[in-house]
Amino acid sequence: MIEVRGLSKSFGTMKALDDVSFRINRGEILGFLGPNGAGKSTTMKIITTFLAPDGGAVTVDGINVLERPLEVRRRIGYLPENVPLYLDMNIHEYLNFVGQARGLAGARLRERLDWCVEACGLRHEYRKNIGELSKGFKQRTGLAQALIHDPDILILDEPTSGLDPLQILGIRDLIKSLAGHKTIIFSTHILQEVSPVTDRVVIINEGRLIADGTVADLSRGAMGTNRVFVGARAEAGAVDSALRALPAVTELKPLRAAEGCRFEARGPFSDDLVGAVERLARERGWQLTELHEAPYSLEDTFIALTRRARGLKEVA
Repeated sequence: MIEVRGLSKSFGTMKALDDVSFRINRGEILGFLGPNGAGKSTTMKIITTFLAPDGGAVTVDGINVLERPLEVRRRIGYLPENVPLYLDMNIHEYLNFVGQARGLAGARLRERLDWCVEACGLRHEYRKNIGELSKGFKQRTGLAQALIHDPDILILDEPTSGLDPLQILGIRDLIKSLAGHKTIIFSTHILQEVSPVTDRVVIINEGRLIADGTVADLSRGAMGTNRVFVGARAEAGAVDSALRALPAVTELKPLRAAEGCRFEARGPFSDDLVGAVERLARERGWQLTELHEAPYSLEDTFIALTRRARGLKEVA
């Protein structure tokens, strides 16, 4: 659906993108991650035809964005980082104007207006001038304009910026409800925004792609070890020694416990660490109070990957 190949872009002496490539399939929701200044917005502006790349190519539904930009724009709904709003219009006037500019009229325009107002939670603010709205409602109005023409593709740059926690949940639910029906890229530097919505992420840092895959696969590659929490009603020193002797345990960290003892154990993903601890506990007669795998958070993975990328760059 969207293919980015060898994308590069510079602004003066600053290289914003350096040979970035990835693909998004039809109906997929992709989280586009990176620190501020990583190149996320530049990539999105190139995909949406607002910027031309210095090198590489982007196709949207098989259409080259440089050769037929108007056809690409018809297929895309775009929420840029700085929302394009006319502050002297009210929400109804603005969305009606955008809908007409997108070629909607009559019953179809009214239908899309009603849907966008309900989906984006704008009903109670509908007749207010946009200049009087809070940042959160301005953001929701920007999202509504991206959806007004019912596009196949949504490009959302920081869609939850300025929203309160309840509004963020609403936007998450909206994005999830569109899964399978639309192809969606949404960028963020707030990692908690990604995991509830999609499993696949692309991470860029300093203009370079450093990771592309599911959250689980990236965690395995970045962290290198499985993580298990173990709690037992037993003498801490004995448990410590026995766990360290297990071939499946490569790292062991004592933790605070309300009773007994508690540890964080790490080992290769290929080993059954939980099974090994379970067998050991039966042999030693420990009463286990806790034993479970603890997947790494996306934040852990992101930090590990960006540190590794910077380390490789510094070594080079």
